[in-house]
Amino acid sequence: MSSPKEGFWARVRGWFRPPRRLTITRAGRAYLVVTVGVGLGALNTGNNLLYLVLGLMLSTIVVSGVLSEQCLARVEVRRLGTDAAHAGEPFPFRYEVRRDQGHSFALTVSESDSPVEGQAFVPALAPGAALVARADLTAPRRGPVRLTGVKVSTTYPFGLFAKSRVVEAADTLVVFPRRGYTCADASERETGPIGDAGNLQRRDGTGDLLGLRELQPGEDARRVHWIKSAAAGKLLRAEREREERRQYVLAVDAGLAGDALERRCEEAAVQTRRLLEAGHEVGLEAGKTRLRPAAGAGQNRRVLTALALLGFEEPA
Repeated sequence: MSSPKEGFWARVRGWFRPPRRLTITRAGRAYLVVTVGVGLGALNTGNNLLYLVLGLMLSTIVVSGVLSEQCLARVEVRRLGTDAAHAGEPFPFRYEVRRDQGHSFALTVSESDSPVEGQAFVPALAPGAALVARADLTAPRRGPVRLTGVKVSTTYPFGLFAKSRVVEAADTLVVFPRRGYTCADASERETGPIGDAGNLQRRDGTGDLLGLRELQPGEDARRVHWIKSAAAGKLLRAEREREERRQYVLAVDAGLAGDALERRCEEAAVQTRRLLEAGHEVGLEAGKTRLRPAAGAGQNRRVLTALALLGFEEPA
């Protein structure tokens, strides 16, 4: 939560920030060069036709400014967010765009003054209607990303200028570690402590039967279903719900920093996904963060969130 002093300086910066930002497009630069040429020709020759053309071109610039301002006025934007954002890859992000009166055309919506890149396009917006715009954003790194405002731009009507305004909306986007990291599957020797006990807990094999499959070399022969194996003529291994679920606790050294910390977070994220998809329970020990082993998509998100915030904690 921001302090009163930070809120005061934010208001001061808002007073000195221009309400609109105007940039010239490539077509606009060419148009201005031609306009200046026509103006010089009209002054040198005194030709009335050139003066008429110059007046038409200058009026086009004025009309462009008026119509683009009408497009941006009264536009409201609200972030709807994303399901998951991973560093280094595009992720879908949704905005709700609406206005009470008038029409808007050729709107682009993006984050203002943020390392997050990407934008959403709204071809037309009717009065009183709310439109959900989807953008493919990209964040360069993991961790919390501070979002200060949403920039709404338009090149309507002639594409000569891009006018934009910033809608103030403070928020924080949590970016998960990259998913491109490759690592070996967790083995039994990598299995960490279970809950608070600190030793590996084996299942008793008395759970519900999930299915049968052929016994592979090196697997425990005590899991063979002898009756079904005798009928099939080959060794079949019984897979049971309680038997197959194990608990893992992944550890991230609190002393890591820089690239080493990034690689370890990426590795832990990949291992978490693999173990949870296999039906196991996964926990995490990372610095002051400790998550007890659990299963499901909710646990995957909790682990990814803890890994994303690791190293960005405010000092006590």
